[in-house]
Amino acid sequence: MRLVVLFGAALAVSAAEIPQGAHCLLRMVNSVTTRTASPGDYVYLRTAMPIFANGQVVVPEGSYVQAVVTQSTRSGRVKGRAELAIRIETMTLPSGKVVRVSPQVSSVDSEGSEQKADKEGHVKQGGSKEADLARTAKISGAGAAIGGMADHSWSGAGIGAGIGGGVGLASVLVTRGKEVELRQGSTIDVTFDRAIPIE
Repeated sequence: MRLVVLFGAALAVSAAEIPQGAHCLLRMVNSVTTRTASPGDYVYLRTAMPIFANGQVVVPEGSYVQAVVTQSTRSGRVKGRAELAIRIETMTLPSGKVVRVSPQVSSVDSEGSEQKADKEGHVKQGGSKEADLARTAKISGAGAAIGGMADHSWSGAGIGAGIGGGVGLASVLVTRGKEVELRQGSTIDVTFDRAIPIE
């Protein structure tokens, strides 16, 4: 009888799996940014929380995770937003067992920025139109003030505003938008779209 119970317990352990639909929070070990990343670069993470199945831990917190950059696009100067895609490939459990995985990135810790994960799991940077308009308006206002003080007239202020607006627009055209940056210690949430056996 005891052998049957032990055999059943062994089967239950060997049949452990990461269930379909499970979420896992991963913490970045190294930083990656579209400013310097290239396809093929490795990304290292650790599980920030355990993964449970049937009331048992199947992947402990602190397990190592390896991923690879599959796409890295810098932001453009006039248009084109930064985009980063990583493919998670393996989890290494504390026992040393390596499990091949392929969860999808579902969200990122944006740390106050506008970067978000899309439906394909790519991390994209938000637009910078508001910041660009604010920069142009600020420089234009400064130009108006200087022009008005120099000429002591409204026409001088108008000329100064025009020159300031041109300088502001030029600075926007030569400045790249924000890059996608996943910093060391930041977190990403991944979702398993299929069950993964932990054999």
